[in-house]
Amino acid sequence: MRKNTIDIITLGCSKNLVDSERLIRQLELNGYHVTHDSDNPQGEIVVVNTCGFIADAQEESVNMILELCQAKEEGRVKKVYVMGCLSQRFMKELGHEIPQVDKFYGKFDWTDLLGDLGKVYQHERQYERSLTTPKHYAYLKISEGCDRHCAYCAIPLITGRHQSRSIEDIVAEVEHLVREGVKEFQLIAQELTYYGLDLYGEQKIAELVERISEVKGVKWIRLHYAYPMNFPWELLKVIREKKNVCKYLDIALQHISTKVLANMQRHVNKEETYELIERIRKEVPGIALRTTLMVGFPGEGEAEFDELKEFVRWAKFDRMGAFAYSEEEGTPAQKKYEDEVSDEIKQQRLSELMELQQGISAEVQAQKVGKILKVIIDRKEGEYYVGRTEYDSPEVDPEVLIPVSNGALRRGCFYDVEIVDSDDFDLYGRIHI
Repeated sequence: MRKNTIDIITLGCSKNLVDSERLIRQLELNGYHVTHDSDNPQGEIVVVNTCGFIADAQEESVNMILELCQAKEEGRVKKVYVMGCLSQRFMKELGHEIPQVDKFYGKFDWTDLLGDLGKVYQHERQYERSLTTPKHYAYLKISEGCDRHCAYCAIPLITGRHQSRSIEDIVAEVEHLVREGVKEFQLIAQELTYYGLDLYGEQKIAELVERISEVKGVKWIRLHYAYPMNFPWELLKVIREKKNVCKYLDIALQHISTKVLANMQRHVNKEETYELIERIRKEVPGIALRTTLMVGFPGEGEAEFDELKEFVRWAKFDRMGAFAYSEEEGTPAQKKYEDEVSDEIKQQRLSELMELQQGISAEVQAQKVGKILKVIIDRKEGEYYVGRTEYDSPEVDPEVLIPVSNGALRRGCFYDVEIVDSDDFDLYGRIHI
């Protein structure tokens, strides 16, 4: 056990990661040595930042907490603290079931941990984060909460109503991170396109992205988690015209059947979704679209699933993720619908959908062979440098592999790369001279 050392373990999404990075920096400012996602936590204190979105994520979080409590009982860890979405949602139940945890914090009161350790949260250094990502890119959280209330989603129960940060506050953080060497920003929120409605009375995501793009030193901006209803069309002009705004949009569509979308309380239908995709691609030629789809939601029969497959074939998404519906306690769907699709059928449909997308992805990637693309280098791995194009977000999207025999490349630098080969997901390239 290492004295004055704290291990932070982050589970779940990149929004949680931002909170962990802020906590790590505040602990460091107070004299602690902090590690992140250690395979073998050896500090006196371990803090678990939990996810509570779906059943699998909840189970992973609980298992991690139990594992660390066992380490505490064996004397390998002195204290265990828990924060994040799971404890925000089930704090009372967790406290009763796992009393070995020294204290539970929610998603928004984690700053109290500093006080409980006898330390001070330094507000004047709130923009400082100890990045857990490579130093050239960072996630930028522009809001918290969600006002959409989709039937299947527990996020509003966890995070509450949408709360936008001010444009000035976000730009100040970007300027600070640029001074620290960050070149690429992944804009994240529970719902990106709602940004500004609560604070300014209108959607301000286009203005925000434009303001960030004007900060000297910002090389790439990438947008995650847009919503299809009331899409802010002015955003497309910014994506099209600003050179440092990547031609990339992550927009979760969930389904295409009007019947299923209505059951999901998505407030959009099949025809509107097709029109949305067509208009985005028309206004921003070459844009890469990433989406997330759900199978097995109540009301999805074979006909509705066939609709979904046909939509995927038509849309040819550059990137697509999918997951099977799981009933979440307290959500409108759990109260209103019976979880009528069996787990076996859900998994069959999920496998079928992802197999379909695998073929589409291979086709999309093959079309890039012979092209020269701008690539940022993330790391060296074995005999390859590993990088990404503007069409690829870290962790979730395909990568570009460049043989080290091409010469020495620097992490965080951009290179023109000729794509010479592809597989179902990744690209292979060589430096273009």
